[in-house]
Amino acid sequence: MQRRDLGSTGQSVSALGLGCMGMSEFYGAHDDAQSLETLAAALDRGIDFFDTADMYGAGHNEQLLGSFLAGRPERPIVATKFGIVREPGKYARRIDNSPDYVRRACDASMARLGVERIDLYYCHRRNPEVPIEELIGAMAGLVRAGKVRWLGLSEVSVDTLRRATAVHPIAAVQSEYSLWTRDPEAGMLEACRELGTSFVAYSPLGRALLTGAFGSADDLAPDDFRRINPRFQGEALAANRKLAAALTEFAAARGATAAQIALAWPLAKHPHVIPIPGTRRVRYLDENVAAADIVLRVEDIATLDSLFAPGAVQGERYPPEGMKGLQG
Repeated sequence: MQRRDLGSTGQSVSALGLGCMGMSEFYGAHDDAQSLETLAAALDRGIDFFDTADMYGAGHNEQLLGSFLAGRPERPIVATKFGIVREPGKYARRIDNSPDYVRRACDASMARLGVERIDLYYCHRRNPEVPIEELIGAMAGLVRAGKVRWLGLSEVSVDTLRRATAVHPIAAVQSEYSLWTRDPEAGMLEACRELGTSFVAYSPLGRALLTGAFGSADDLAPDDFRRINPRFQGEALAANRKLAAALTEFAAARGATAAQIALAWPLAKHPHVIPIPGTRRVRYLDENVAAADIVLRVEDIATLDSLFAPGAVQGERYPPEGMKGLQG
């Protein structure tokens, strides 16, 4: 597995990380034994950058990772997040960035993960009522206390990133980025490069639609998040499936799967981007790992850029409730 620098920390991580959210929530039923097998397989294949958050499964995801880490000599770099507060099983949320909450959330995550220090600690969503300088000041206090190694931000604006960096180095910014979500190209990717900050791309497979395997929203579990996601509804889904079909055709002509091309694309375009595709199954993990070895030509990238030009994808990224805190 290729490796990439994690910001300016001096630490390198695997070029592909592993998003763990689906092991606990949002994409239907989950199986802890299966997830633990996938986590072990990821480490075995050279993936050593795992991503979680305290709100995934109301703490279940951190506990799952904690059980995996317990007594294990080889340790991945673990990133977790705070800031989104939800009741178990409900999508509605509020965003808490208060300094007191930051400290309490960190202690709770450390306990669930079973670690004495969190590697990378993100603010999951920003509440603009709390000045970014105050938020980063509280997070920097966790670094000084030895509870956190590096700081990160998720779904923020370029201005917020610059203001945050003036207070404390930001190792990584995490946002949705893929062929079908190209918003970070409007300044954020360049700002991260300039500031020595890694860009961690979540949902690089378009919540499975880019794999070409997605059928109908009617096939999803009743509690699957995609049932309420605008990009998976009606005319938007029909238009987006046509784009996915074109990607599948493009990939087949190059002896690859659509998922592999979707992952190879950000890896080829940006040396400071680290995609974190999520999966619960070893067979999909192996498919994703192989994407790191695919070499896309300049003309391949241009074709993909054109096919998924900004505006081609239909529908908002989230339902209204999920849009809270984006680009704060």
